[in-house]
Amino acid sequence: MELNTSFGDLFAYTGARDHKKDQPAVVFIHGTGMDHTVWVLPSRYFARHGFNVLSIDLPGHGKSSGASSETIDEMADAVIESMHAAGISNAAIVGHSMGSLVALSAAARYPDRARSLALIGTTAPMGVHPDMMASAQKNDHDVIDMITYWGYSKSAQLGGNENPGMWMAGSTLRLLEKAKENVIHCDLKACENYATGLEHAKLVRCPTLFILGDRDIMTPMRAAQKMVDAMSDARVCPLTKTGHSLMMERPDALLDALITIV
Repeated sequence: MELNTSFGDLFAYTGARDHKKDQPAVVFIHGTGMDHTVWVLPSRYFARHGFNVLSIDLPGHGKSSGASSETIDEMADAVIESMHAAGISNAAIVGHSMGSLVALSAAARYPDRARSLALIGTTAPMGVHPDMMASAQKNDHDVIDMITYWGYSKSAQLGGNENPGMWMAGSTLRLLEKAKENVIHCDLKACENYATGLEHAKLVRCPTLFILGDRDIMTPMRAAQKMVDAMSDARVCPLTKTGHSLMMERPDALLDALITIV
């Protein structure tokens, strides 16, 4: 689906289903340097179980036009405009990593738009390792290597994909290599500069589910506790033996968790 917004023409995957009037909706928001393809499994599931699905490529990412947004709040505005363009008044909003911050900003600043919220691999503030930022600024491949290596648990580096024949780390490498120049740096800088996460958490009024990996070294489970405590209606679903890339490492368990909040 192509959506006309002030941020450019944005692409959204619908789970290969046309939207139907009066169905509830779910919106998916990807992380740094990625696109809608990380959400194929849950997108297709919900599209086939009575939901309108909008898995958005943020501005400058994937199939979307326009420049990368420089702040998390701008990305959230792009998401809200995309929902409006798709005729979606409110939705369960799901975000991973950077996308979780975008989802948080959207739910806090546009409370009528969020029916529920799922934050995956999240923390606020979301710091960025200096080596990662330096490599991203130079568009050096090292930043892609770091995101990939640090994004998976040790066991996932060796294999063990729930989908036979697929290489988790290799797929992430190839996806990040497709990112346009400066996109990863812009995304990481937006994450690092997002200083209002805890304030936004206090403003969220919809039910919120934190889905966190117990072996996540990029956004450790303990780091999300302040966000959890700041919310009026939040619960945590820990996924065992998984790192930051939960959609790839534990796709079935992640989907099971999402079903409880969407």
